Amino acid sequence: MLELTQILKEHKLKVTPQRLCIFKILCETTEHPTAEAIYNSLKNEFPTMSLATVYKTLDTLVQHGLIQQLNVGEDSFRYDATVLSHPHVKCVKCGQVMDIHNMQTIKGLREEVKALTHFDLMHEQLYFFGTCPTCQKN
Repeated sequence: MLELTQILKEHKLKVTPQRLCIFKILCETTEHPTAEAIYNSLKNEFPTMSLATVYKTLDTLVQHGLIQQLNVGEDSFRYDATVLSHPHVKCVKCGQVMDIHNMQTIKGLREEVKALTHFDLMHEQLYFFGTCPTCQKN
């Protein structure tokens, strides 16, 4: 928790118990939870915390580059504490979202998009959709 506290302080963010817990949840999972899932996991520990507080905290963490917001075609965003550019894959049956790491072609794809469009690219988000191995078996 000390490390997370230091990270928040380095970004000149007020350190609150709620903010620390939300950030900690994201740093300790690869499940890419929604704001609602985070709220539900914390409501027993913080019964007076509102869903709006969770959304505001997530928005603040996104604005400071500490987490990223994912839009994988659902009614709500998901969140990821891994802010380095990496693609994601989503199962269209169970909704699981997974990171794809060590994909060498992303840098090449980025350079190709820059060359084709002459855009000054700031960031990218790449999503793949399919059926996970578990759902394929069912």
